[in-house]
Amino acid sequence: MTRRELLLLLGVAVTASRALRAQQKPLPVIGFLSGTSAGPTAPLLAAFLQGLTETGYVEGENVAIEYRWAEDQYDRLPALAADLVARKVDVIAAVGGTPPALAAKNATATIPIVFGAGDPVGLGLVAGLDRPGGNLTGVSSLELGLLVNPTNAIAERVMQRAQEAARAKGLRLVVLKAVSENDIDAAFATLIQLQAGALVLPSDPFFNSRRDQLVALASRHAVPVIYDWREYAVAGGLISYGPSRTDTWRQCGSYVGKILKGAKPADLPVEQATRFELVVNLKTAKALGITVPPSILARVDEVIE
Repeated sequence: MTRRELLLLLGVAVTASRALRAQQKPLPVIGFLSGTSAGPTAPLLAAFLQGLTETGYVEGENVAIEYRWAEDQYDRLPALAADLVARKVDVIAAVGGTPPALAAKNATATIPIVFGAGDPVGLGLVAGLDRPGGNLTGVSSLELGLLVNPTNAIAERVMQRAQEAARAKGLRLVVLKAVSENDIDAAFATLIQLQAGALVLPSDPFFNSRRDQLVALASRHAVPVIYDWREYAVAGGLISYGPSRTDTWRQCGSYVGKILKGAKPADLPVEQATRFELVVNLKTAKALGITVPPSILARVDEVIE
């Protein structure tokens, strides 16, 4: 083979290779928007990726994911959402609560968005649960509580519903607010001063990132606390009752996969959380001098001893 023939063959091979790459369709891209940080979210992210896998998508193989973490600074979310929109991702997963969902909604009216948030109709995320309309759908966890993070868009609604429930039971309700570690310390100091009988803690990414601090303060001051998330009871909290977070994130991952396959958010009904967990930590109950009623023990999903 002459040098000229060899160069010709090499030129043909290079041209064919470039043509093949040009014909290959680029991977679809998911924009992942979270109000918290990567470390504490790792188990939930694994559940999200599992749901995505159930629809045939595996990160790095046939789908790419652009991650944006607000590190508990909710004021960063609008810029992070705008960045994902500018990168023209195929779908946005805003599954870490209400703040990311609202930031994503405000950033785009065309890119599909999958959320995991409480009261999506009341917050204006969707027109209805059965027929969401627009470009958003997801899973609703129906959150409620007493100690609130005022930077969370759902805080006012949480306080309103809590006040209504307290009045119906003839109870005096003290609503406490916290946006920092010092605020949490101050909230427990107020509880002790008021001799409050108990505390209810709602779902919030900021609170979850301070889980150890909250559980430690409840133990130190002997304050009975009921939490939304199982992780608190496992960490030493008294009792938790709420939707399974891993199940919710798995459902969101599944919805993202369906959208990548061509489904429209407007046609996907918002799913209600279907799995709720009641977890009681009997070791903590004993330390607080509390006897858990048999009626509750008969209904628990998990007892920690």
